[in-house]
Amino acid sequence: MTESMTEPKTESEYRPAECHEATILLERARAEVVPVLRAAIGSMPGPLRRIGLYHFGWENADGTPATGGSGKAIRPALVLAAASALGGPAARAAALRAAAAVELVHNFTLLHDDVMDRDTTRRHRPTVWTVFGDDDAILAGDALQALALRLLAEDPHPASRAAVARLADCVVELCAGQQADTAMERRDPGEVTLEETLAMAEAKTGALLGCACALGALYAGAAAADVAALDAFGRESGLAFQLIDDVIGIWGDPRHTGKPAGADLAARKKSLPVVAALTSGTPAASELAGLYGAPHADEEDLEYIALTVERAGGRDWAQAQAADRMARVMQELARAVPDPEAAGGLLALAEFVTRRTA
Repeated sequence: MTESMTEPKTESEYRPAECHEATILLERARAEVVPVLRAAIGSMPGPLRRIGLYHFGWENADGTPATGGSGKAIRPALVLAAASALGGPAARAAALRAAAAVELVHNFTLLHDDVMDRDTTRRHRPTVWTVFGDDDAILAGDALQALALRLLAEDPHPASRAAVARLADCVVELCAGQQADTAMERRDPGEVTLEETLAMAEAKTGALLGCACALGALYAGAAAADVAALDAFGRESGLAFQLIDDVIGIWGDPRHTGKPAGADLAARKKSLPVVAALTSGTPAASELAGLYGAPHADEEDLEYIALTVERAGGRDWAQAQAADRMARVMQELARAVPDPEAAGGLLALAEFVTRRTA
């Protein structure tokens, strides 16, 4: 392993070439997966198909064509990169259905999350529930999950049976993580621990990234130990991703994120930076607990709450934790793919998602 593969870099050390490599991988994954996704959504009954096409940005609410983006395709890119790293181009081509299935599951979670969180904007346009209503958004999400499992169940590849079971288990874990998240929102700020918040984040975010990498390994015919190592690689990447996502959720620029500033704080979400701040034992932590107990906040209040989270150390902790998780990412990747050249695509994607700004 080279030094850059074993030690996470700071922002100033992050090489533009790595971001460029990740961008190429993401663009290629989108180009290959979108036709599979379109075909799957095209098989849905009319009203659900219309919602699916709107959600992915391919149609407007009135059914006219749209040019909106369908997401970054991080998870499909991980499936394909894992398959390529362990099995070469043939395994990558064989894993295309698995890559689309993972993206369908991801979008199922987005549709449901937006309803539960009452988020009104995603990908710079109104969320599905605000356009079509709660019921249709939930049902469309259910249909996307079913499409994902059908894609794998109908796949003649010998890994498909193991893949569909792993993806189904992942959905159960995702739901458990979401349930834990919503339950935390009803609890007093002082009752939530950092340990359980990290466990919730692994289930909500790390599980699907781990599953994506594991599916790629399965389609490459990898040994069980390598499948497990890539699952761990994805999970640690997911935790780093969630840590940065939570930072963006508080301090991100709406022009880049496509979501309102301070939305997580307005909803009193117990995100990782917030819980770290609340449990810091600092004077700012006590102040934050009081602020989080207040029922409403205007824009100025949200700015002050964000500042209080930062003063209590929440932002610094989240960024340090993301770097620590990246160190673990390197370890798991080295275990499964010891050749740095073969591991390059997976590494580029992991570093891309943890150094993003939107």
